[in-house]
Amino acid sequence: MTVTTEPADVLTAAALRWERVAFQTGPADRPGAEAGVRLAYRIAGLAEPEKIIWVGSPAAGARAVATLGAGRPVRDAVRTGPWERARADVHASLGTTTWSLAWSLTGGRLWDPANRLITQIRRGIAATEESETLAAALRASTLDAVLGQQDAPWLSLFDALDRPEVEGLVQVARSAGWWWPFERAAVVCERPSELHLDDLSRLHRAEGPALLFPDGFAVHAWGGMPVPADFAASMATLTPQRIRAEENAELRRVMLEHFGYDRYLAESGATPLHQDETGVLWRIELPEDEPVVMVEVVNSTAEPDGTFRKYWLRVPPSIRTAREGVAWTFNLSETDYRPARET
Repeated sequence: MTVTTEPADVLTAAALRWERVAFQTGPADRPGAEAGVRLAYRIAGLAEPEKIIWVGSPAAGARAVATLGAGRPVRDAVRTGPWERARADVHASLGTTTWSLAWSLTGGRLWDPANRLITQIRRGIAATEESETLAAALRASTLDAVLGQQDAPWLSLFDALDRPEVEGLVQVARSAGWWWPFERAAVVCERPSELHLDDLSRLHRAEGPALLFPDGFAVHAWGGMPVPADFAASMATLTPQRIRAEENAELRRVMLEHFGYDRYLAESGATPLHQDETGVLWRIELPEDEPVVMVEVVNSTAEPDGTFRKYWLRVPPSIRTAREGVAWTFNLSETDYRPARET
């Protein structure tokens, strides 16, 4: 196979379809998912499971499989084996160059956002336990799951190429969330009831959980970073003192970005580190974290109302002058930065 314009369009269309699958919310198609589970077992050469158990979230699934007496796990036969056969055959038939192109048009586009979501679900599951021993056990059980809709990166490629080995996996992924295959039973999860992403496809929500499952399992996130459940509400009453008192460096950075560097500088009584004709260099010292260093510059072109807009340029902590900071944003040294007009 050669990925010409027509097949490339097919692969791109598959990636778009599977992007919708990866982040789909709402009740699972239970009959479709159960048919897919049984088909996956048959493709693997196994007897169909005696029962299929539905749970409301991956967290509930991880807990269920820890105590489920349903025989040995058969994930390798149901998922890993067919997966590896499909990948090897596709790679051999396409060749290395065309394989790389086909992957870039499908799974390569979905890999990072899907895996960020998978990672945050796993962290959220572990965080439901205060005991590190129990949290580790739950994390381990998630590694035995077939990821359903979040297997979209690989399935987008295999589905576009009509690989029969993964037909059952494709059907489950289109219909439900994570699932665990065992000899005598399969545990299958509902899809999320809510999923909120920012423009970079990261979990993000200010008014509540960014990810919520029907049984109440939730993940709170801000700009892709896990945050406490009450974090979003606390952002409305932020003060410089509260920001400085935050011990978690990542949360403190989020607070600063939300509060606004210019407002933080004004309300914390900061003094400039350096000032010249290019702008003003500010430095915010933070406990147990690298300082935030920014150059305040003023646009030389007036806005329609006659005012001049200020901009804040984040620069490395090693910067010592405003000119050096502005030059750095242009990938120039301070001596080489000679603008015709300052901005």
